[in-house]
Amino acid sequence: MDQLPHLGANEAQALEELYKTWLDDPDQVDQSWRNFFQGFQLARTQYTETKGLVADGEFNVINLINQYRLRGHLFTRTNPVRTRRQYSPTLDLENFDLKESDLTREFEAGNEIGIGRKPLHDIIEHLQTTYCRSIGVEFVYIRNVQLTTWLRERMESTRNLPDFTLNDKKHLLENLSRAVFFEKFLQKKFTGQKRFSLEGAEALIPALDMVIESGSQLGTKEFVIGMPHRGRLNVLANIMHKPVRNILTEFRGVEFDDELILGDVKYHLGYTSTYETRSGTSVKMTLAPNPSHLEAVNPVVEGIVRARLDDRYDGNSDAIVPILIHGDASVAGQGIVYEVVQMSELPGYQTGGTIHLIVNNQIGFTTNYLDARTSIYCSDIGKVVQSPIFHVNGDDVEAVAFVVKLAMELRHRFHKDIFIDLLCYRKYGHNEGDEPRFTQPTLYKIIETHPNPRDIYAKQLSSEGLVDSDYLLQQEKQIMEELEQQLDESREQKTIHITNFLEEDWKEIRRATPEDFDKSPMTGITLERVKSLTDSITHLPKDKRFFRKIEKLMADRREMVESDKIDWGTAELLAYASLLTQKIPVRLSGQDVERGTFSHRHAVLTMDETDEKYSPLKSLGGEAARFEIYNSLLSEYGVMGFEYGYALAEPHGLTIWEAQFGDFSNGSQIILDQFISSAEDKWNVMNGLTLFLPHGYEGQGPEHSSARMERYLTLASENNFQVVNATTPANLFHLLRRQVLRPFRKPLVVFTPKSLLRHPQCVSSKEELATGRFMEVIDDYLADAEKVTRVMLCTGKVYYDLLEEKTKTSREDVAIIRLEQLHPLPVKQIRELVKKYEKAERWLWVQEEPANMGAWSYLKLNLVDPDLKLIARPASGSPATGSSKFHFIQQKKIVDKAFHQCDCHRLDIECRMVCIGNRWQSFAKELNLNNKA
Repeated sequence: MDQLPHLGANEAQALEELYKTWLDDPDQVDQSWRNFFQGFQLARTQYTETKGLVADGEFNVINLINQYRLRGHLFTRTNPVRTRRQYSPTLDLENFDLKESDLTREFEAGNEIGIGRKPLHDIIEHLQTTYCRSIGVEFVYIRNVQLTTWLRERMESTRNLPDFTLNDKKHLLENLSRAVFFEKFLQKKFTGQKRFSLEGAEALIPALDMVIESGSQLGTKEFVIGMPHRGRLNVLANIMHKPVRNILTEFRGVEFDDELILGDVKYHLGYTSTYETRSGTSVKMTLAPNPSHLEAVNPVVEGIVRARLDDRYDGNSDAIVPILIHGDASVAGQGIVYEVVQMSELPGYQTGGTIHLIVNNQIGFTTNYLDARTSIYCSDIGKVVQSPIFHVNGDDVEAVAFVVKLAMELRHRFHKDIFIDLLCYRKYGHNEGDEPRFTQPTLYKIIETHPNPRDIYAKQLSSEGLVDSDYLLQQEKQIMEELEQQLDESREQKTIHITNFLEEDWKEIRRATPEDFDKSPMTGITLERVKSLTDSITHLPKDKRFFRKIEKLMADRREMVESDKIDWGTAELLAYASLLTQKIPVRLSGQDVERGTFSHRHAVLTMDETDEKYSPLKSLGGEAARFEIYNSLLSEYGVMGFEYGYALAEPHGLTIWEAQFGDFSNGSQIILDQFISSAEDKWNVMNGLTLFLPHGYEGQGPEHSSARMERYLTLASENNFQVVNATTPANLFHLLRRQVLRPFRKPLVVFTPKSLLRHPQCVSSKEELATGRFMEVIDDYLADAEKVTRVMLCTGKVYYDLLEEKTKTSREDVAIIRLEQLHPLPVKQIRELVKKYEKAERWLWVQEEPANMGAWSYLKLNLVDPDLKLIARPASGSPATGSSKFHFIQQKKIVDKAFHQCDCHRLDIECRMVCIGNRWQSFAKELNLNNKA
């Protein structure tokens, strides 16, 4: 029957019914109720005055207990510098029909919290200690009964009271002291310099130390941390053990030792190191570099961890733990947090549970916490996935360490995300040069006189007789002398070195040179392999029943290969199969990628009657590498960031993120700007992530036409990433193989087709796959250079529109050249074609996109010769029209303009400026629209 764990004051009858059920069959009720009823029965045999279950207020005490579990977190002493807001009803006796006189009476309800029959004042004291002191807990909303039972019993049996040894306490003090004195040292030596101090939240350092120590005892071999800039230098010094002299050198602002990178500010840099635990175990620590965009690093960290799980730890999530450190304002305000939390238990993205540490300094820049969120707590996002949430006073370092240890044990058992809300404060303004009293004068009067966490803990240990003043002074002296020595050593360093934070993983991958992009390497496979791989990717097991259209699709693919009419989807799958059989893993994720948005891929097949899944690429046999493909949640920002992180930790595999439509990729603009396009310059970090962005003007409106090519090309410089708009299946095949077969890595942006997926002329032969390489530029091989007077340079789908017109009109004076790779721009190959077509009178750049979009601006900036004239849609604020009829009129005008001069005899953008009025009137007339429209 249904359980009744939290009964209201008027539900005595329900409790009686539950009692009767227990009498009939104890297994039909929850264990906690079994314990209670057993105690009640025992009491009945020993105390003749017990008349009934509800008699003498037992029910009221049960209700009180449940309310402490449910609402005790609202009445804690967790805030070190503010008075807590008041909530009602309170947990006072009168709210449960109990009286002062009941405090000395014994109640069986004590069995419910594991202390047996006890006076009410003992029961309340137990509950107060467990739920209302330095630790508050939210957990009763969690539907996993095993988890809530384990957590409740663990907390109530220990009363959430730490039980640390003397050595444990001295270790906590040491970590806290190093955190405090590190900040004091920087403030003294580099007064006014930005460092985003951890002061007020120094308990983060012993908290992280406890994560590592506890995790190592549970089998964890590696931790990956993502965090913002606040407190980062302290974490680098005291957790990551980055040499302090290197950090201090960065304060001096000297040059970087690598002239090929621009570098970044000191509080954005990443680091990888080895941490020696107290037990002598070595664990690997990675702190991911991050931009100032708060929480943006979160999906990157999760991707790194998932790659490690897949590649190194055989899915054992106890072996590696992701740690995300948040600010209170950002965890409540940044949408990426929600995306990442929603990914946490999905098959393609789960990492076994993340430890979320919120450094809650109760302010965002200058914004008060009451203005920063609607929810009661900044950590309420955790309830979305039923994560346990702990609130703990940052001034009580033992409580902090206790909660972290409990959280690690909980993760080990249940593999859930866990949130720890570390309530603390920020000693200075947003940075050390900011004046917080402009906006929070009363709060900062309190903070000014508030002792730091080290002083508070030192006083506690002194009162316990565990340390004396000599011990504390000697500890301070030693730490400060070590820091002074590191400062002296830093003065000898003339440059700053930025290490790749995953240097060990990338030791076999070299940095690219400009010469690497002159011409692609050969990437073909033998005809025999083409045929055998075709058999593998089209094979359907006879013991499985497939949808008849799937059976036809597989038969059609075999026929395409045999008849040398390989389409886009088949070439793509053959590329994956060829890599997998070369022991190169492939991962593809995004919205609807298993089938493909346009039903072209069908990499995962569903049984006709059972919904069972079958993937031919996972059934290649032999020693084929791992193939992973996942339909993602409806997210761009989170999933692209995740795959970027995955590619960071898996440099020897092909990792792909695909947009449903390329138009939607701008939802992940922060990942594009702050990571993909700039990470190598800033952090000396390479990455081989591939992006598939469906792009092409086909009358589907302004939101389903353009992947915003111009934005990617604006970001493109110094070979930072590759931008490709391939037009043949064979070129895609070679492009994907090239991406992982070259000895270096660069992100790859591929504008993929839509209508070309089934275009009768967009096909390739077996020979084109078996031989050759990726073609950065595809010449018009049928054109006679002696006859050509007009050369059209273009990219993407518009080529086929131009080709159709050229074929229809038999224009021998026209050559159509496809620019397949836009960046790095193949200038040498273009120059060779300029020389070949030296008799050409006009060179045109023809694009579907409006004049202010597409590749035009990029080409004008980067290509001096030839002198191109533009053929394009008029400049526009919107990428495309919403009228399909108007679209086709515009598309026809582009083709006509490319082949035929305008009446004004102008060919370039000047023509559009002069004739724009007449042309729009013509469009309006054809559409039966008036001039105003």
